[in-house]
Amino acid sequence: MGRMPAPPPGRFAALRHRDYRLIWAGNFISIIGSQMQFVAINWHVYTLLQGTQLSLNLFGHEIALNSEALGLGGVGLARIVPIMIFALVGGTLADIVNRRKLLLITNTASAGFAALLAALSFAQRDTVWAVYLLTAAGAATTAFSGPAFQSIVPNLVPKEDLTNAISLNSLVRQVATILGPAAAGVILAAANVGWVYALNAASFVAIVAALALIRYRSGPAARDTGLGWAAIVEGWRFVRGARIIWGTMMLDFFATLFSSARTLLPLVADQVLGMGAQGYGLLSSADAIGSLLAGTVISLRKDIYRQGAVLLGSVAVYGLATALFGVSTSFVLSFLFFAVVGASDTISTIIRQTVRQMMTPDRLRGRMTGINQIFFMGGPQLGEMEAGAVAAAFGVPFAIVSGGLATVAMTGYIAWRYPRLRQYTSATMAEDQARLAQAGA
Repeated sequence: MGRMPAPPPGRFAALRHRDYRLIWAGNFISIIGSQMQFVAINWHVYTLLQGTQLSLNLFGHEIALNSEALGLGGVGLARIVPIMIFALVGGTLADIVNRRKLLLITNTASAGFAALLAALSFAQRDTVWAVYLLTAAGAATTAFSGPAFQSIVPNLVPKEDLTNAISLNSLVRQVATILGPAAAGVILAAANVGWVYALNAASFVAIVAALALIRYRSGPAARDTGLGWAAIVEGWRFVRGARIIWGTMMLDFFATLFSSARTLLPLVADQVLGMGAQGYGLLSSADAIGSLLAGTVISLRKDIYRQGAVLLGSVAVYGLATALFGVSTSFVLSFLFFAVVGASDTISTIIRQTVRQMMTPDRLRGRMTGINQIFFMGGPQLGEMEAGAVAAAFGVPFAIVSGGLATVAMTGYIAWRYPRLRQYTSATMAEDQARLAQAGA
């Protein structure tokens, strides 16, 4: 991995800690590969289904369906079903086994699934169902690795640097989401899709090496907790009883359920904007560019005081920008609106993650993250399925615009339904932490 000098105290404070620097760098390389594969899978399914004719007989009338849109919706289904099945178990496991070892196993498995996708593509044995199956297998490993990763980070930095660590994790994802899709677009236009999968498999070496090199070896916070129903219920009761945490999860789920324009990007790039594979790769990086700008600004700030109001406002902007993206027929405007989608999503994500991690005891972090994973990943993947079905029946612009407007309306409802979330501030967070500590949570 190479030796990385520690930055001076101050901004980017989390990078002063060796173990966190290693994980941060390894995760950066791995996410680039994962983002390349995310884009490639959507394009792969789209190209495999081109020319396929589908129709639906409804009350004696034959309705032509967009097979590519339905196929892309199926990708979302392949990604969400394993999450729904394994997220609670994965979160509980992250609280009762060594998180580092769990991450080593799951990242190695993910590399194997990517390598198998590459082999099938190079051998021209790739089918839509094979892509679905291996996508689902990769999602299953995420159900275990996601809670373990988010739970291990607070053990690698002191409490005062946790917000900065979360911001830097977000920054890594944003940069990777710019580089990954752009690189994938170039490769997809010039070579076999299998090269993208092969590069993703190789990228997992970085995070596996980082996990092997870190000094952190401690076990989880709850070794006495068994992998049983009682442990899962304990995590569920905690999340459900913490109104702020629950409110942020509901907001996350419905916003990403309705505003899942990313899955329709191949159709927007090719059929609406006429830009092909390279345009698809560039457009896929637009939200990451917006995210990078927003994440950089936040990581340089000490804190966001009016967290609730900023959170709700950023989600409303997210929905509005999605709707404007849906009506645009200009590549420049589409790129701009999708960048705003990414920027607003990053602001809300950093606030949500900081609130959840600070309010959750370490012994429950895996289970809280596992439950959140159902909302955080379930919303976008169910949204992909919903967007694909709506686009197949009513067209791509309608699917995107209606989803964005529904997100704006839903944000207003959440703001009304959870007034404490609307009024939430950094001072409120400190009070909640003290109350939870006093209650023995």
